[in-house]
Amino acid sequence: MKVTIITAVLNGRDSIEDCILSILNQDYPDIEHIIIDGGSSDDTLDIIKKYEGRISSVISENDNGMYEALNKGITMATGDIVGILNSDDFYSTNTVISDVIEEFRKTKVDSVFADLVFVKKNDHQKIVRYYRSSNFNTNKFAYGWMPAHPTFFTKRVIYKKYGVFKTDYRIASDFELMVRFLATHGISYSYIPKVLVKMRMGGISTKNLKSNWILNKEILRACTENGIKTDMIKIFSKYSSKIFQLIHKPS
Repeated sequence: MKVTIITAVLNGRDSIEDCILSILNQDYPDIEHIIIDGGSSDDTLDIIKKYEGRISSVISENDNGMYEALNKGITMATGDIVGILNSDDFYSTNTVISDVIEEFRKTKVDSVFADLVFVKKNDHQKIVRYYRSSNFNTNKFAYGWMPAHPTFFTKRVIYKKYGVFKTDYRIASDFELMVRFLATHGISYSYIPKVLVKMRMGGISTKNLKSNWILNKEILRACTENGIKTDMIKIFSKYSSKIFQLIHKPS
């Protein structure tokens, strides 16, 4: 099986190299890496150029945000399986893609996901929060909870059948897409009990109270659009589980 990994980036000079190297160092042989740059004005493109012979495709042009960039990548993808690894993220080991493909082959599912850890921006060994996806079921969407999206891989045909990211969402289009795929259309899934991705703290959905308010409003909208009954009280209840994640350490 061929795997396509899509990376969206804008002015990511401090992190893009770690992202690229974590893909190039995978032991799985059949990987297509597509980078969509939103018109970076820093050194991002110079860093990408260092690896241009080993990256499948690079596009650099202005766009209307991350979700439009990801949609460009999905349109270009030729792999059987599609995963997304944005510029602030990197794979935890060099066997991540092999583990993912083994799970697809073993279970015959449409999608897989796993665990993720948030790490300090300048200390990748310092785990700040552990995001465990093991207890997921589609009822959790009503509480604003989903599996860790950076660990989510699905068959490319699923995007063709059920659509791509909605670009009129500012922060929660990944949540809406997973609701649409896993709940509305009921695609099959399997959980890998491993940490696949490390994410630096400081993403748009975790920056400040305003971002979190926008995120939760969009979660409410995503549920409503997909026929899931919920309200803000349920959605805000997810923060109690995040407190646990702050003190939980990987076993």
